[in-house]
Amino acid sequence: MSDQQGNIIIKKIKKVSGGGHHGGSWKVAYADFVTAMMAFFLLLWLITMVSPEKRPAIAAYFKYFSIFESSGTSFLEHENAVLTEPSQSEEKVEPELEGNKATLSSNEGKETSPETFQRLLKQAIEKKLGDIKDQIIVDTFKGGVRIQLVDKEGKPMFDLGSAKPTPLALRILRVIAENIKSTTNPISIEGHTDSLAYKTSNYSNWELSTERALTTRKIIEQMGIDPSRLKTISGYADTEPLIPDNPKDPRNRRISILLYFPKTAAGTDKTG
Repeated sequence: MSDQQGNIIIKKIKKVSGGGHHGGSWKVAYADFVTAMMAFFLLLWLITMVSPEKRPAIAAYFKYFSIFESSGTSFLEHENAVLTEPSQSEEKVEPELEGNKATLSSNEGKETSPETFQRLLKQAIEKKLGDIKDQIIVDTFKGGVRIQLVDKEGKPMFDLGSAKPTPLALRILRVIAENIKSTTNPISIEGHTDSLAYKTSNYSNWELSTERALTTRKIIEQMGIDPSRLKTISGYADTEPLIPDNPKDPRNRRISILLYFPKTAAGTDKTG
């Protein structure tokens, strides 16, 4: 192009990438919205198609489903259990929930013995915490069941010399809370340490064991344990070692959660 004087004029045209208001980003958001609506209507359809007596099985599945522990599985794997008779549904769905649902509850018209409670809790630990089950001791005593969270070399329940729980302790307490929060058994919490002493006299294993027990109380309350069930919170320092022959053994550093059963709730003897 040239003007009247013959000078050459160069015209640059800048192309704008994308479509401006006509771009495709809104389509992605719209697709997500449609997908969510489809899932919502599928859920409504599922609820209306299942009879009222069979709905608890569906509710139980979604209540205790964990994407971290059950990823790659589908509820459709249990569709036959949900759409069959109630008795069959319970038999097929319950094994998936064992260790989570209130199978350990003693307030459902059937009194659970300490031995039964111990067995069911061990099964739940085996399923959910199999890789660290050696750091969880479940035994019975005269009065109920005792659950102990035990340190291991390199795998402590609390930071060294601190009442700050480690992710390992939180993981274990979460599973324990899931299994005992629907029971009514009174609870005591005890903190124990090894015999390693502190360089300062202002803070000792007595304070440390007590603070760890108190921290455990706060954690399980946040996880759904009724505070009114708590009976005692105690710190024993290194006076009751788990490994008497080696007071400095890391396994002596532990938290004990004691559940007392109705007929012997007043018992205080902790011998096995």
